[in-house]
Amino acid sequence: MARQKLIRFASNAQNANLIEPGKPIFETISGHWATDFFKNDNPIVVELGCGRGEYTVGLARLFPEKNFIGVDIKGARIWVGSQQAIDEQLSNVGFLRTRIQNIDRFFAPQEISEIWITFPDPRPRGRDVKRRLTSNRFLNLYRSLLKPGGIVHLKTDHQDLFEFTLETLQQYPIQNLQHTADLEQSPLRHLHHGIHTKYEAIFVAQGYSIKYLQFQFLPAP
Repeated sequence: MARQKLIRFASNAQNANLIEPGKPIFETISGHWATDFFKNDNPIVVELGCGRGEYTVGLARLFPEKNFIGVDIKGARIWVGSQQAIDEQLSNVGFLRTRIQNIDRFFAPQEISEIWITFPDPRPRGRDVKRRLTSNRFLNLYRSLLKPGGIVHLKTDHQDLFEFTLETLQQYPIQNLQHTADLEQSPLRHLHHGIHTKYEAIFVAQGYSIKYLQFQFLPAP
């Protein structure tokens, strides 16, 4: 396993669709994804905690008119999506290896059109509230990076995180909130485009219900 990781890390260093520490563009990409990376002005969609990049790659296949970026800190995992995108010659896919709390260093205000948060760590301990990806700290971060009308999506199997998110959103001026506690049985089912992460497929097979919500921040007055 350690040898496999080393091979993947070496591949990451060469993959042009993956930005990580040590590459010159890592320090300069903020505000320049359209001009320096994708070479077009298409909307940018970011998946946070992308893992193996199932959503990033899956959405890129479906929507070639958009650009997709998967963000994760785990190099061995992110390699899977990076290599898959290369193998499929998907030019609208990129990956960024960094911690999610640092994404404001790599995206300029209003540079992102959509954010997907797919099965984040629920951080069930009370002392970890600020580390939840739908806490005030992160919601404020997303709000600053999204274009006006930008959409945030959340998928989770964790009921407490789902309820926490809905409760936290009451503190924000938002619009077009849609949510369901059982996505597979909901009229909103089409909104996830039939894409499942590896662990999501396991959860569904075991009978767990998938929770989903999406919303938009209202523009600042």
